Amino acid sequence: MGKTNDIESGGSESMYSLMYSTAQSRWHFIRKVYAIIAIQLLATAVVAAFVVTHQPIAHFFGDTWGGLACYIVLAFVTLIVMCPLYAYRNRHPLNYLFLGIFTILMAISVGLSCSYTNGKIILEAVILTAAVVISLTLYTFWAVSRGHDFSFLGPFLFGSLNVLLVFGIIQIFFPFGPTGDMIYGCVGALIFCGYIIYDTDNLIERFNYDEYIWAAVALYLDIINLFLQLLSVLRR
Repeated sequence: MGKTNDIESGGSESMYSLMYSTAQSRWHFIRKVYAIIAIQLLATAVVAAFVVTHQPIAHFFGDTWGGLACYIVLAFVTLIVMCPLYAYRNRHPLNYLFLGIFTILMAISVGLSCSYTNGKIILEAVILTAAVVISLTLYTFWAVSRGHDFSFLGPFLFGSLNVLLVFGIIQIFFPFGPTGDMIYGCVGALIFCGYIIYDTDNLIERFNYDEYIWAAVALYLDIINLFLQLLSVLRR
């Protein structure tokens, strides 16, 4: 009987050790992802500030046909870079190389979006974005720790994002006007708030430990797009 109890006791200790090791690995993974995001956001701020403070760059992209063509190329190149970034997301050091290129391209786009915006409005958008991201992140961690699952948001957010993109394309040819732009920005901000909750839930529960690059990219895009939508609303 004593021997049986020892085996059972040992099994319980092994199970506890396994659970503790898994939790430690998950927290290490989460910290790594947020460290990468912090570096991405810092690099974005530096590059965007450079673009904003050098007016000839903004003038070229915003006031010339050649600049407009370059801006369209920049957008397509950013999308194209995401393909190898996803394909090599688990292969070091190529994953970091493509992540750096992708971040710089996104930072240039952010800088161009801020070029013709008052500095006070940019600061307000940054503060508001930070407040929303931090509050939603803390809420998601709290909710997941109590057993809530936000995976059901995926299809709704994907469908809403497609509708938002279609309306964005329509807006290019048929401008909505100031009121329409504000409504569009508010709806976009709500969608990306939902994505922050959804991707944070995936970070905690579903991303594999080797997918730290793609997990960082998902949340980085949520934060940047939320900032751009809020910037559009405040600009109006």
